[in-house]
Amino acid sequence: MKCDPNPYRAPPPSLAVKPRLIRHLFLPPLIIALMIGLGYVGFWLSEHYGIRSLSENGQRQLELHARAVESEISKYTYLPSLLELESSVSQLLADPTPEHRQTVNDYLEGLNRRSRSRAIYVMDTTGRVMATSNWRDVDSYLGEDLSFRAYFQNAVRGQPGRFYGIGSTNGEPGYYLAHGLEEHGKIIGVAVVKVRLEAMEERWQRARLEAFVSDENGIIILSSDPARRLKSVVPLSDETKEKLARSLQYYWFPLNELQPLARETLSEGVEKLTFPANSELDSDKENISYLAQTRPLSDTPWNFTLLTPLQDLRREAINQGVLVAVAFALVAFLLIAWNERRKVISTRLAAREALQEANNQLERRITERTVDLRASNERLKGQIRERRQAEETLRRAQDELVQAGKLAAIGQMSTSIAHELNQPLAALRTLSGNTVRFLERGQLDVASTNLKTINELIDRMGRITASLRSFARRGDDKGQAGLGKAVEAALQLLGGRVENAHLQVHHHFDDVQLQIDQTRLEQILVNLMGNALDAMQAQPQPELWLEGEVFEGKYRLRVRDNGHGIDAEARKHLFEPFFTTKPGEQGLGLGLTLSASLAAATGGHLGVEHPASGGTAFVLSLPLVSPTPAEPI
Repeated sequence: MKCDPNPYRAPPPSLAVKPRLIRHLFLPPLIIALMIGLGYVGFWLSEHYGIRSLSENGQRQLELHARAVESEISKYTYLPSLLELESSVSQLLADPTPEHRQTVNDYLEGLNRRSRSRAIYVMDTTGRVMATSNWRDVDSYLGEDLSFRAYFQNAVRGQPGRFYGIGSTNGEPGYYLAHGLEEHGKIIGVAVVKVRLEAMEERWQRARLEAFVSDENGIIILSSDPARRLKSVVPLSDETKEKLARSLQYYWFPLNELQPLARETLSEGVEKLTFPANSELDSDKENISYLAQTRPLSDTPWNFTLLTPLQDLRREAINQGVLVAVAFALVAFLLIAWNERRKVISTRLAAREALQEANNQLERRITERTVDLRASNERLKGQIRERRQAEETLRRAQDELVQAGKLAAIGQMSTSIAHELNQPLAALRTLSGNTVRFLERGQLDVASTNLKTINELIDRMGRITASLRSFARRGDDKGQAGLGKAVEAALQLLGGRVENAHLQVHHHFDDVQLQIDQTRLEQILVNLMGNALDAMQAQPQPELWLEGEVFEGKYRLRVRDNGHGIDAEARKHLFEPFFTTKPGEQGLGLGLTLSASLAAATGGHLGVEHPASGGTAFVLSLPLVSPTPAEPI
């Protein structure tokens, strides 16, 4: 069969591999870079538009809460000017007698209770408190000189006094509203109302609102977070800090600056601030970012700042970025898969025509080769039949060799067996004659004893002949054998030789069950023990050791003698057929060969060792039926 001399030839490997190698090297990093870039763009856009949306919503919240603060402050604005209408106040300022002071104290106490303010008091033009609503308290303002307060200084000049500070008497913060009391166009005193604004902080906390109010000095005076209170939102110079310390507006608080980790101005009144997590409350959290929106409060120099946390927005922006990156990766994967699919389809279409042509040529070649294959198949069938016949012939020959080995062993043992049978036969002849005489004499007990002895001799002869029949029959390829029973049978078959040689047998093995036919195991042991007896003919005190052990799931039996051993040249041919060191009339040279073959047929092995102390040891290794050995013999 000849091949087409002009087949399709692929391009050189270097030209075919380089573009694919370039794609494999540069395409994945490019896709990863684009995925990261698009993910960041998606994150940035999501965060940008999210902040814009939060800013619009926050602007409405800012306006709403700022007006609530303005309303809370403005509802107390009328109170100081209301005291101008009370005649007892003007009488006290004109004539500060104890009776007038007590009258005004009672009036201010009731007014304070009805208006729910913190305190209301009246000062003269020197700044000394003449009457107060808390006159009953231990830390009453009565008699205090508060001329250093800015709200007094503004009110005594006829200007509205608006002031947030911490009381110098009790250290309590509050918002002070002061008004100059006029009479006939002249200021005769100052009325002051102190208001607590902490209720607004409590409402912010209940509503989970992040907000604070900073005064004209940039100091946070109200905050939903107590940690931010009395901190500066703008840097304070040393001169300003000294001035505020002298005025005791904030008592002795240090007025630390509230410094964000990062500040980004987004628009007028709108900033992005990042603060560290609170060391006490949020020690295990990350830094917190806020959208800060600030609006001035009407009729005050204060500013209201609303803080909107950006954690949820940032998480959502991260999710959007990841989603964009994953979507791009998916699209890129689909495009790559589509491109590869397109290449595969185009390759298949291009290869289909060549395949069709090759198929036509193949059909012609198949037709040509079919005839050759049929002829080869017939030849192979004939060879298979011949091989099967040869294997069958070989198996029969092996069985015949095994049987011949048995018969040869029986022939070698015939003398001892005849001796074994002659002794009981002679004894039977003597005992039977004596028994007749004892019966004639009437000595029944002696005759009975002779008959029992005759039965025992007959049983002994039966065991000898039974062992011969069992040993002579053909064995099966499969079966189980007891090692103790096989050793006993082999010793019984070799009983005459053992007794004549005065052999001492040492048993050191377990009565285990082996995966081999009982007859074949007995034949192997007869061969090994017979060889040992032959090797110890010249030994005055022959000894035979049967030693067993479990090794790697098999049982190893060592048959060791103290004979003359085997010379180095004979060791090379021990398991070869028809090789023997005995005289021609004593052996065929098949015993060890057949024994090794029988052991190998069951998955076992027969080997030989040459101990340094002398003698020979044959090692028979056979598979165990059960891994647990029986009681040792």
